[in-house]
Amino acid sequence: MRRTTKKGFTLLEILLVVAAIGILAGIVIVAINPGKQLADTRNAQRRVDIKTLLDASVQYQIDVGHLPSSITTTPTEICKTGGSCSGLIDLSVLVPTYVSSLPIDPLTASSSNGTGYKISVSESNGRATVSAPSAERGAVVSASN
Repeated sequence: MRRTTKKGFTLLEILLVVAAIGILAGIVIVAINPGKQLADTRNAQRRVDIKTLLDASVQYQIDVGHLPSSITTTPTEICKTGGSCSGLIDLSVLVPTYVSSLPIDPLTASSSNGTGYKISVSESNGRATVSAPSAERGAVVSASN
């Protein structure tokens, strides 16, 4: 005698496979952690930006003999060029000779007149320090010459 079998999958088999794929997808998303990856990417951009600002300031110092006169000993936010710089550090002397445009923090609102980065000069040794106070995940993003 010949047996006849039906070909195909049962509803239970399909549901089990879908559930297994869902669980695996959830594990992968948790392992990748897109929020952490994005924060780390923004912090990497901040490191590049503060290095750019520091290098431009030092190059200005080498050429002129001193850091831009607007830099104070108190860490103060850097002003975007082309706006009102009241209460901010104006580094427009660096543009375009030393840097094509002043970098802006990845999370700084476009309505703000500051770049999101702070700069100061040490009173004791005259060294500049640039920092990114809005660094994420507890990172300290700062550089000195």
